[in-house]
Amino acid sequence: MRTGLLRRGMIAAAALAATLPALPADAQTPRNTAVFMREIDADRYDLHRSTARGAGEIVTLMTDTLVSMDWDGRTIRPGLAESWTVSEDGKLYTFRLRRDVTFCDGKPMTAEDVVYSINRWIAPATRSPVAWRAGPVKEIRAVDPYTVEYELNTPFSELLSQLTLFFAGIIDRATVERLGDNFGSQGFNGTGPYCWASWTPRSELVLTRHPTYRWGPPIFENRGPAHVERIVWRVVPEATARLAALQTGQADVTQYIPMVAVDSVRRVPSVTVTTQPNYFWDYYLGFKVDKPVVSDRAVRRAIHQAVDRAALVRAVWFGHAQPALNIVNPNTLDYDAQSDTLVPRFDPAAAARTLDEAGWRVGSDGVRVKDGQRATFLTYGINTLENQRQGEIIQQALRRVGIEMRIQLFDATVAWGRMATQEFDALFLSYPYFSAGDALSLYWHSRARPSPNRMNWNDPQTDAWLDEARSATDPAVRARALALLQRKLAEEAPWLTTARENLYVGNSNRVTGIRAHGLYGIGVYKALDMRIVR
Repeated sequence: MRTGLLRRGMIAAAALAATLPALPADAQTPRNTAVFMREIDADRYDLHRSTARGAGEIVTLMTDTLVSMDWDGRTIRPGLAESWTVSEDGKLYTFRLRRDVTFCDGKPMTAEDVVYSINRWIAPATRSPVAWRAGPVKEIRAVDPYTVEYELNTPFSELLSQLTLFFAGIIDRATVERLGDNFGSQGFNGTGPYCWASWTPRSELVLTRHPTYRWGPPIFENRGPAHVERIVWRVVPEATARLAALQTGQADVTQYIPMVAVDSVRRVPSVTVTTQPNYFWDYYLGFKVDKPVVSDRAVRRAIHQAVDRAALVRAVWFGHAQPALNIVNPNTLDYDAQSDTLVPRFDPAAAARTLDEAGWRVGSDGVRVKDGQRATFLTYGINTLENQRQGEIIQQALRRVGIEMRIQLFDATVAWGRMATQEFDALFLSYPYFSAGDALSLYWHSRARPSPNRMNWNDPQTDAWLDEARSATDPAVRARALALLQRKLAEEAPWLTTARENLYVGNSNRVTGIRAHGLYGIGVYKALDMRIVR
């Protein structure tokens, strides 16, 4: 298997590298407009109702948050709040707001806007899949026009980090109420450096500069307004088309460089590639643990044993990702090394034994059967190059041990809706995080069902450990609770982590000031230092 995968990977790499055109024709982009390319669109741009990276990379440009994240992925900096204090018991945060902030429509932003935005995020009617990120809110209140008190029922040690994410962006109530369910699809009104102009789904989204913006995060040389007047985000599904457009200057920026071409692009004189070492984004195959076949722990562990993740990553990511083992990255805060020893290793013979011992017998067609149930399951995912390739590889590996995996991939504009259903058994997804607590809280609490806990994991002990970790004011108590959960998940194998993505952002020599950031997987954060130079 491994030799074949590597040979196919080398052939694919050579073929794609050969498609890179010779250097450039002059760009046809309008003056002071930057063109960004991405592989897929988002389902919507309502910051409280979408968890897609494609939504976040746009919303981050259109909104600001109370606090911001530095380039190191850990240090909290001012945002809309100039300063803040935290009570001794960790339950009350007091934010002092800037007094010069306006929305894109010119309306001044006040504490009431902050209160509305956070309350909308956590309201049951909003049904935000990430409302938990706002913490165990007791009350958000405006003390005066420029002071917000954020009171919690219990401490939440990662609240400030969570408030840097795009879900915590501040939005205009009047615009939300005017657009209703069309907010984020027919319009938007935030305080960010760029403003909504238009969206043609699966084609392009256009942003225009917020002319009075002067309150950007302190990590930028330029605090505002943005240097570039207009950004056009184009959906370009074909990898070769993105590469050609970047090299010839017909497009300016993309973080969607196919891994097979990273080394080739780095050698192109007209392109600059930046990366971000403080970046955590994992790919996984998750199992609905209450569905036939994948509800069997033995089947899930056998799947881990059947898949050579190192060979898979070489074939799909061409050396520009790391093979994954544990459920969280070893470089994250509160990672537990002992749990690594509990994750099933690649061993096809052991996979066959695991299935045999659990009563799964090989049927006449090569697919195992137990109590009349064939070992077959249906997997959903977004139609990306990575999912196409890893799906094929995993499918072949499982067939060799008698498990049949069927795959359906969908365009991103409909995939999120399909993955909100219960009509499938497993799914391909990828996700960002900044600590073990962030990663585990996102997916594994029973309150997160049915999304983003699409595995339907429902375990009281898991909930207890997560609640203990989230409210802990002692880092040692938090680390212990999270370690116990990591060990349990390693043994139960409710998903197969396949790869840890590297972040690469490429820009043509038509623009400068691009630096890979990585917050929630977003390559370009705010774009305040970006300039058109030719």
